[in-house]
Amino acid sequence: MADITMYELPGCPYCAKVRSKLDELELEYDTIEVPRSHGERTEVEKVSGQTGVPVIVDEANGIDGMNESDDIVEYLEETYGSGAA
Repeated sequence: MADITMYELPGCPYCAKVRSKLDELELEYDTIEVPRSHGERTEVEKVSGQTGVPVIVDEANGIDGMNESDDIVEYLEETYGSGAA
């Protein structure tokens, strides 16, 4: 099981943007597909406090329910990419 889990919805362009960054950085990650209906997204709401996607959890770094694709991409780049210390 990977340290990073991504909650996503197929066809979501914001999810695709995050998945692209994960793949570019060659990171291992698990995906959880959320239901189309926001009312049924109880698992992602429990993790992040909201029902939008994408959301990532990065257990290795204590990230528990980060949302907003731009924030996630920036975090991944700073943590795992060329921005990493």
